[in-house]
Amino acid sequence: MRLLESDDAGGIRLTKDLPSDKIPPYAILSHTWGPDEEEVSYKDLEDGRAVSKPGYNKIQFCANQAERDGLKFFWVDTCCIDKSSSTELQEAINSMFRWYRDAAKCYVYLADVSTHKRNVDGSLAWKQTFLQCKWFTRGWTLQELIAPTIVEFFSKEGAYLGDRLTLGNDIHNVTEIPLDALRGNTLSNFSVEDRMSWVKKRKTTRKEDKAYSLFGIFDVQMPLLYGEGEDKAFGRLQEEISKVSKRKEKYDKVDTRCLSDLRSTNPRHDKKRIEDAKGGLLKDSYCWVLGNVQFQQWHGGDDQRLLWIKGDPGKGKTMLLCGIIDELEKS
Repeated sequence: MRLLESDDAGGIRLTKDLPSDKIPPYAILSHTWGPDEEEVSYKDLEDGRAVSKPGYNKIQFCANQAERDGLKFFWVDTCCIDKSSSTELQEAINSMFRWYRDAAKCYVYLADVSTHKRNVDGSLAWKQTFLQCKWFTRGWTLQELIAPTIVEFFSKEGAYLGDRLTLGNDIHNVTEIPLDALRGNTLSNFSVEDRMSWVKKRKTTRKEDKAYSLFGIFDVQMPLLYGEGEDKAFGRLQEEISKVSKRKEKYDKVDTRCLSDLRSTNPRHDKKRIEDAKGGLLKDSYCWVLGNVQFQQWHGGDDQRLLWIKGDPGKGKTMLLCGIIDELEKS
């Protein structure tokens, strides 16, 4: 993954291709593409022609906003990928969801939303324009909306409009994506049919990309075969989703079996056996654990998770277990 950074002369340069374990915190840009000849490419940056392109304004915006947020590095899809390399492009598309997910912040630059326009009554007109902007109609922006932890929206002047949470109801009304998904709920909690429906009304320049843009939404990877057509691309995607579902089902069964084995003895019987062998419990010696945050989360939770207690031999795990059982029997 290559990143961008500002240089000492006020320009913008690419880093070398960084291994995944050496990537520093970075911001990432989400936007809609203009004509190819207006966007800044990898080659434009290498050849020093980037500043002359209209698309450079978006890159400069991202650099400035990242700096305001204390981030030295940032990423923009138009110029951080060498699209002349089919291998690099394939890797980038299969990694895209992860790159957006791992970004410290995602800036959505809306070229068709202005904060300078006003309604007849003098109020700002950007909200209605925001609801109708092109960004919500494109295929690739779906993962760019959902994957990052923080998504912030900006007008073409660079004015802050709000984030995915504060604008959540508006975004839900436009996209029909559930609020839980917009709030970061695990994607696997939503059915395949639900997730497929999120891209239904969206468009991509290349037909196959409508399927390829969903790789991260379904946590699958597969080769790009431009020219295969939309139907075949979705057919292959469905096959990969089916494989992932079967693997998950298999692992879930193993996990359930393991948990069942762990629960094969009654902790109360274990407590009696331990006390018979080791003597009684020192009064209140376990009470410190009642204020432990992890214990409180476990005790107050609705699910049936196991409480794991780990530590070196002789550190009192046995006595702690006995005390916890006493406490649970009181409640």
